[in-house]
Amino acid sequence: MNTTLQKADLQLDDYLDLLNLATNLGDTKWQKEIIRKLAYTYPAVQCKQPQ
Repeated sequence: MNTTLQKADLQLDDYLDLLNLATNLGDTKWQKEIIRKLAYTYPAVQCKQPQ
């Protein structure tokens, strides 16, 4: 069996789902990482950092 690894390109909805999960888990470090990635990927959108 020959398998190849492919880079997954996440869409906005995917990032928002991950952000929701990180928020529900209370993982602020992961939340900030996701928000930084969103801000880089979608620079026209203003993202609010968690406190």
